[in-house]
Amino acid sequence: MILDEADISYPPTWASGQVDTLHGVAVPDPYRWLEADVRSSAEVRAWVEAEAALTDAYLARLPARAAIAARLTELWNYARVSLPVRRGDRYFFRRNSGLDAQAPLYVRDGLDGEARLLIDPAQWSEDGATALAEWAPSPDGTRLAYAVQDGGSDWRSIHILDLASGETSDVLAWVKFSGLAWAGNGSGIFYSRFPEPKPGAEFQAANLDHAVHFHRLGTPQSADFLVHATPDRPKLSHVAEVTEDGRWLLITSAEGTEARYELTLIDLTAPRLKARTLVRGLEQDWRLAGAVGDHFYFVTDLDAPRRRVVAMDVASPMRRLREIVPESEDVLEEARVVGDRLLLSYLHDVAGRLRLVGLDGRGARDVMLPGIGSVLGLSGRADGAEGFYAFASYDRPTEIHRIDTATGAQACHFAPRLTFDPARFVVEQHKVVARDGVEVPLFLLRRRDCVLPAPTLLYGYGGFAIALTPGFSPAALAWAEMGGVYAVANIRGGGEYGKAWHDAGRRHAKQTVFDDFIACAEHLVASGIARADGLAIHGHSNGGLLVSAVTNQRPELFAAALPAVGVHDMLRFTQFTAGRYWTDDYGDPADPQDFATLHAYSPLHRIRDGVAYPAVLVATADTDDRVVPAHSFKYAAALQAAALGPRPRLIRIETRAGHGAGKSTQAQIAEIADLWAFAAYWTGLRG
Repeated sequence: MILDEADISYPPTWASGQVDTLHGVAVPDPYRWLEADVRSSAEVRAWVEAEAALTDAYLARLPARAAIAARLTELWNYARVSLPVRRGDRYFFRRNSGLDAQAPLYVRDGLDGEARLLIDPAQWSEDGATALAEWAPSPDGTRLAYAVQDGGSDWRSIHILDLASGETSDVLAWVKFSGLAWAGNGSGIFYSRFPEPKPGAEFQAANLDHAVHFHRLGTPQSADFLVHATPDRPKLSHVAEVTEDGRWLLITSAEGTEARYELTLIDLTAPRLKARTLVRGLEQDWRLAGAVGDHFYFVTDLDAPRRRVVAMDVASPMRRLREIVPESEDVLEEARVVGDRLLLSYLHDVAGRLRLVGLDGRGARDVMLPGIGSVLGLSGRADGAEGFYAFASYDRPTEIHRIDTATGAQACHFAPRLTFDPARFVVEQHKVVARDGVEVPLFLLRRRDCVLPAPTLLYGYGGFAIALTPGFSPAALAWAEMGGVYAVANIRGGGEYGKAWHDAGRRHAKQTVFDDFIACAEHLVASGIARADGLAIHGHSNGGLLVSAVTNQRPELFAAALPAVGVHDMLRFTQFTAGRYWTDDYGDPADPQDFATLHAYSPLHRIRDGVAYPAVLVATADTDDRVVPAHSFKYAAALQAAALGPRPRLIRIETRAGHGAGKSTQAQIAEIADLWAFAAYWTGLRG
């Protein structure tokens, strides 16, 4: 069976004569009309329906699709538990029993008490597309603030649950990019929101004028108190948190995605709420690890690119810093005050490490981890020595471990029953020499009896200081179980080795990210791991940009490309929703120098008409208001209009889904089954 372009009749896509002149350069944009919201544009909706019908018909013919979906369902069917959050004597946590569309939220009275269901998102919608997002118990554990996310949108509505009565009250709207911070006395919550958008602009308009409000329980949202706003700096976003003792409100402000923050502090015990600046200038990373009285402990990259811990006496007018934990060769990922110790999570050569140190910086010691993998999160409080951490690896689903920070003693709190035999698989780390001589880590997951070279799926991200650390994925395991190699490239632009690693792959250095990924792909083929005609590439969001960019630059290197929810129009990304935040990593197309860099690699503008391309399956979702689907619509239309050889260029468009967060288990399985079946066909993976 041949499923090439000869079998496909692409839907007609009207091309306008739209041409923009940007910094003296004529830039055609013939598919600008596809930027209209699919909900309000009949023309865009008709195009989406035609493309979806074509892709669905094509995917239905793929021979391995049903078997892959069935095995993914089996591999996904294992229990998953979040880190517990203690308030009073109660422990709150989420647990997905395996195939729940959304993970319910439970509470226990005492660590070993019987789990009681609090919230089951399955009751909110028939399609499983309404999700429980952020949640926070009140200080005494009697109430719960929680956010509802519908259809994958970044917009949230906040609700308050009374645990005793089971009743829900107080609905707060137009919440986005917000924390949920309870007042110390439980009288209400601090949260962040944007002004209500104009009708029809909810999913596309740029997000400006973020502000922190206080909502007193039992009152209408219209009566909420404005706590902090910066109308003279409308691009700033603000997130509030309250210290454990309820005294201090700390507001962290940022303008983009880079970890450069300003800190504002409010004494909640003062007669009047008066804000004062702790840190100004948007120059360094500041993350609160915890507070003991007036002493705040921060993780910062001030004079420490791989980060350190400092203490600040916020009651002192001088607010001098005292170093508690100096910078090391490892990257400090997270810190939390638990009892009278700091629990510290590090990255060492992309693998997790855990340490304990006293609040005075003394008595440091390593904590033995269950294996080589990742520490995925920490929890605990300053009022007790009980802490928790999550651990996982490529062949080990997430476990929750409990640690006594006073003694270092630890025990496994939760480990799932496995649906596979880890002994059948091998995890390896290679070092790839990049174009400029820098070594780039590359992780491989394969079956122990896998015959090399084998069909290989290479995943990457390379942006926003996000590190791709070893973590469990049923999708990756399924590919390896089928007889393929699953590879993860730790390319520059990420956070694997701290600030310098990130800086080496952003803005005018973005091409380094693509070069690193290409070097990893070439290594896989040259070393006999991947077949020369059997390499597929995959990435989400910024990783979708990565995939589409390298597909343009080296189309002959790949058999298939799977760019998901990607940023493909690098000249207009700032026009929509959260796009303006990304200028930290990409630069601003309004700046002439940044424009030149962006225009040079923008996937939409660098499609090479007349050159043979790999098979491409673009993936997006109609409610993605993070990276609006117009990026993928325009990119797919341009791919289909060009002469790119015999392999198909299709677009998969999910309905009632967004950028990824909140997607139901069943929707995740369906998406991966489609992507993997497509990649398996074109790489020759037969299972």
